[in-house]
Amino acid sequence: MLKKLLLACITCFALNGLALAAVNINTATQEQLEALPDIGPAKARAILDYRKANGAFKRIDDLKNVKGIGDKTLDKLRPCIFKPRTGSGSPSGLWDV
Repeated sequence: MLKKLLLACITCFALNGLALAAVNINTATQEQLEALPDIGPAKARAILDYRKANGAFKRIDDLKNVKGIGDKTLDKLRPCIFKPRTGSGSPSGLWDV
């Protein structure tokens, strides 16, 4: 499991040009979403459409409600994204599980 997480982190940083910060799934733009692993224009648009229709994601796992995002994609995204805890705009604590 640790190897998979490390590989996902390395992949995330490589795909994001050695990004220094995780992406907030509740404020990310189309371009920021497309820079994430396994997220192309169609999935990025689906995330934005879901967010517009349903409001902010309450949990990272809620991304599985977006068409085209399942467990495997979500596992690749986890090291690269966060959802601030309620009342927090910073990625400390990164996401609620």
